[in-house]
Amino acid sequence: MAALLKAWTLLRQAFNRQKIYEILPAFLVWLTFVLAIVVSFARPLWVIVFIIIFDLLWLIRVYYLVIHLLASWIRFKHDAKISWLDELKTLPDKNWEDYCHLIFLPTYKEPYEVIDKTFDALAKVNYPTHKFLLVLAGETRDRNNFLDVAERLNQKYGHKFLKILVTLHPQNLADEIPGKGSNINYAGHQAQKLIDELKIPYEKIIVSSFDIDTCVYPDYFAYLTYKYITHPQPEHASFQPLAFYHNNIWESDPVTRVVANSTTFWLMTDLARNERLFTFSSHSMSFNALVKVGFWEKNIVTDDSRIFLQCLLHYNGDYKVEPLYIPVSMNTVYMGHFWQSLKNQYKQMRRWAWGAEHIPYMLLNYPKHPRMPFKKKWYYLFNQLEGVYSWATAPLLIFILGRLPLMLADKSEQSTMVAQNAPFILEYLMNFAMIGLILSAIFSTLILPQKPKNKSWLYYPIMVLQWLLFPVTMIAFGSLPAIDAQTRLMIGGKARLGFWVTEKKSL
Repeated sequence: MAALLKAWTLLRQAFNRQKIYEILPAFLVWLTFVLAIVVSFARPLWVIVFIIIFDLLWLIRVYYLVIHLLASWIRFKHDAKISWLDELKTLPDKNWEDYCHLIFLPTYKEPYEVIDKTFDALAKVNYPTHKFLLVLAGETRDRNNFLDVAERLNQKYGHKFLKILVTLHPQNLADEIPGKGSNINYAGHQAQKLIDELKIPYEKIIVSSFDIDTCVYPDYFAYLTYKYITHPQPEHASFQPLAFYHNNIWESDPVTRVVANSTTFWLMTDLARNERLFTFSSHSMSFNALVKVGFWEKNIVTDDSRIFLQCLLHYNGDYKVEPLYIPVSMNTVYMGHFWQSLKNQYKQMRRWAWGAEHIPYMLLNYPKHPRMPFKKKWYYLFNQLEGVYSWATAPLLIFILGRLPLMLADKSEQSTMVAQNAPFILEYLMNFAMIGLILSAIFSTLILPQKPKNKSWLYYPIMVLQWLLFPVTMIAFGSLPAIDAQTRLMIGGKARLGFWVTEKKSL
């Protein structure tokens, strides 16, 4: 312990505070791996006992998550049966028609067919689309392609919406990194100018920031509007929908399907525990709140979740994320070529894992907000730190490093009761944990969109059997990209991640 304190003191002297905080996530991860390997050689029995306890705790956690997955599933099935537009019309003291939806759709090099599918879904919702102000936000780096796509979309859909505002984000603006955050930050300011010209009250505007491949379900905006206007403090809340990756699910390979559905189920468990929920990918919020925090940050990669922290700090902890159980649907990373799809999947997961950059942000900004309750500060910090730590370490400890001390134990240690029974105990624990895998296979099949006519019925058993790949995907597209991202954050400089745009294939 004294050595660790001394090392920490030396680090503080050598680096500024932000750099120390950026080192912290990867430091904990690599310390865990080093200790697991070193102690496996020196005291393998200790590690065997630790792994048994660790696996037991994760088994308990699996059942805990399964309970919340079931809770979200029940809520999803319940809310999907309700006509939310009819519910809006019956509200006695709220005039839902006073509200306008401002929808941001940032794009970079996406083909017309992908964006057209998004616009088509928006045009077909069970909600008056003349209340939609769409912001199609492109990049100067893709000027010719973007303006051509925007013109075609305007001709096809311009009459269906209040307005389609087309913005072109300039290159090389100060204090920016190229990416979605800087694009929608610029688009947000342009939209604010238009809203001021139209004289629409900020408190009557509901903002949605969507990935460009996001296709909303028909009742999504009626549901969102209902939840927004019945919320006691809508300016103090973001709204996070359930995310499916169904746009190209039948064309995708088993690996990308398992990773995509794992993301859906992770989000479903968090929706049932909204006290720990961050915004992710597509989300909605008050335009008033968005203006007050200065729009999305323009120099980070994970702007979709950072906007929640911006609001949490601005309102001194009086801000939370409300779950929405009517889903939106997006693309998997499948590109038509298996190995390219795997490469893109790894890059996407690494970009999401770059959310570890929120930890130094919280540690640096918490002292500037003394009115925010300490308990709430600690709660969000701990959940974020534990989340990125487990993301990087748990699959490797469970599936690989947990076997190391069993191989390294000498004959005298192997003859002990603990060592002899450890393989059977671990096997039993893994078998009990299969309940989570079985439920995932069942749910992923139940939520599938209708099978295309050109696909064989054999795809249904494949959709179930593909979950046998889950341990592999947990390591290859869980631990490894998380370790990669956190290590890059620790190293800094040229190793830092910029914003990588997930390639989207038109079908």
